[in-house]
Amino acid sequence: MCAPHVMGLVGQALSRRELFRMALGAAAVATAVGKAQAQVQGKAFSNVADLTHVVSPDFPVFPGAAQMKMDLLVTVRNNGFYKNTLTLDEHTGTHMDAPAHFVEGAPTAETLPASRLIAPLVVLNIKAKADANPDAEVTPDDVLAWERANGRIPAGAFVAMYSGWDAKVGDPKAFVNLDSANVQHYPGFNPAAAELLVRERDIVGIGVDTLSLDFGASKDFKTHVTVLGAGKYGLENLASLAGVPPSGAMVVVGGPKHKNASGGPARVLALW
Repeated sequence: MCAPHVMGLVGQALSRRELFRMALGAAAVATAVGKAQAQVQGKAFSNVADLTHVVSPDFPVFPGAAQMKMDLLVTVRNNGFYKNTLTLDEHTGTHMDAPAHFVEGAPTAETLPASRLIAPLVVLNIKAKADANPDAEVTPDDVLAWERANGRIPAGAFVAMYSGWDAKVGDPKAFVNLDSANVQHYPGFNPAAAELLVRERDIVGIGVDTLSLDFGASKDFKTHVTVLGAGKYGLENLASLAGVPPSGAMVVVGGPKHKNASGGPARVLALW
């Protein structure tokens, strides 16, 4: 959720072989990653999906948030090198919500351990529900249905909602989807599902392909409070989850690392 209130990294570059060794720590994911390794000799994975939108001054933002500004500073032709000046809300584009975003005194983004930014990726597909109802939510039943098909959520997993809403990102009005009362309508995690994931499963965080971890019409942001209050992080405005398998992938989060970060733009990759 991008309430009015960056650049990222995973602290040290990890080789593909190192990513594979980390995947072995999650038994439910190890077999799938091993098969992927066999597909491309010498590599731990054969597929990469960029789950990150290109951000620009036209990117949809949470109502009330400042729109990104991008000003040309110098050019190669005139100055010998090229760069821009950026002004943006921390919660712009594909970005992280750190625990401190909703919980006073909680960890800020730059303090999160790098080990939590690489995780088995669980994709919960609720597109059919979202197509029928923009207020669709991930429920405990969706989590349990995923587990019946794929086994228990692996320890240390990151759980992402795929609703298909990312297809609307080129149309800010449709993406934010305000009604006549200025209430937003788009999918998110129901607080009961969030409670299940943080209390009964060992996850590092959750993510959505919409503007908010909570569904758009939420008034109490209880999913945010539940997840961030448990010391987990959130990712919002994820892209391209349609092409990622429901289980067997790893996620790599290039999280923000500026001081006192409530969150910030992130580069997010899925590997399998």
